[in-house]
Amino acid sequence: MLWIKAFHIIAMVCWFAGIFYLPRLFVYHAMAEDAATRDHLKIMERKLYRFISPFAVLTIVLGLALLSQNWQYYLSQTWMQIKLILVLALIGYHLYCGVLVKRFLTDANVRSHVFYRWFNEAPVFVLFGAVILVVVRPL
Repeated sequence: MLWIKAFHIIAMVCWFAGIFYLPRLFVYHAMAEDAATRDHLKIMERKLYRFISPFAVLTIVLGLALLSQNWQYYLSQTWMQIKLILVLALIGYHLYCGVLVKRFLTDANVRSHVFYRWFNEAPVFVLFGAVILVVVRPL
């Protein structure tokens, strides 16, 4: 179980690294004025999204493997229920990032760099919440 936990944490760190950086690319893309820069950012966004998506899947699969060790206990705990809600929110965020990658790819972005600056902060709250819930188990 410790190996599963270790790889779960490694995959989560890789996923979050990308989830933190991808919206930053959206900020730069929304600010870009020349076509060459926008084309370069399209490639970076697409490649980064394709790179982090397997880490998202691996994080989820390994997390489910950890939960399966004692479903009844974990799913009865309030801290775990809230953590799973945060994970679902992060999955939604990740999928929406995929939508945004496609919008930028087709030059269909309608949002400003200011929106993406705020959008970029959301996963920070998920990370703080999830880590605190798992380590401290306040509820």
